Amino acid sequence: MTKHAQLGGTFNFPDTTLTVHRIGYGAMQLAGPHVFGPPRDRAEAIAVLREAIDSGVNHIDTSDFYGPHVTNQIIKEALHPYPKGLTLVTKVGARRGDDGSWILDRSRENLVESVHHNLRNLDLETLDIVNLRMGGFSTPEPGSIAEPLKVLIELKQQGLIRHIGLSTVSREQLAEAQTLTEIVCIQNFYNLANRGDDAFIHDLAKQGIAYVPYFPLGGFTPLQSSVMDTIAASLGVTPMQIAQAWLLHRSPNILLIAGTSRRTHLRENLGVAKLQLAPEIIAQLDSIGSASLAPL
Repeated sequence: MTKHAQLGGTFNFPDTTLTVHRIGYGAMQLAGPHVFGPPRDRAEAIAVLREAIDSGVNHIDTSDFYGPHVTNQIIKEALHPYPKGLTLVTKVGARRGDDGSWILDRSRENLVESVHHNLRNLDLETLDIVNLRMGGFSTPEPGSIAEPLKVLIELKQQGLIRHIGLSTVSREQLAEAQTLTEIVCIQNFYNLANRGDDAFIHDLAKQGIAYVPYFPLGGFTPLQSSVMDTIAASLGVTPMQIAQAWLLHRSPNILLIAGTSRRTHLRENLGVAKLQLAPEIIAQLDSIGSASLAPL
């Protein structure tokens, strides 16, 4: 099996020429502590990116508000000119305060400025996919998303964006968005213990839309962690690897973007592709979450 075939299989974004391996890389941790300022070890950050690409990763998730600017500048330094077939996905809809605070900002001014910051710091003429970040930290907020989405549609018409995705949105907000433009991916909070999007993932899979969960291991109680610890120990892997392997088994439209600033941890994340979970193990893991699974 080649290194490319090992990365969880492939996913074709709907109505695009973009095909990615299901195990990608999330660049958030390349910045400094609390995703602010420069990294502790820039050389290691660059080495992580280069090893990820050498290992077959062709999907990197980033944002210019990581740092801010720092993460994208490191990606450019490590990988530009970018290898053929690499898909860079970024997100807009927030900015950072001088104190490192996270400020949701979906104003026209910030969205336009953010797209141009991403273009400049990544040294691109067009961004592959831009996710519009809505909602709070982990849950969607009710209401129309048309106004900020129309700004991204304008930028797409100008040739600055190829495709649009959404982050931290509800099924109703996706439906609204699809009356305005094509949506190729959804990035929401989801993991073994936070299963509110089970039915949503089912709907997206039927439409061929990618679902990209963030914080795949957050939110476990000690009791829930003990289940994972036992399974992980029996297979000789880490709990994080079990959590990620479960996501790959959960639905074929799920893409992983686990991040790290260390090569040793990167190798663990990529090693998830080799994990095969038996039905009885999947059943144990399914019992951790409170939501019922929709059949896929």
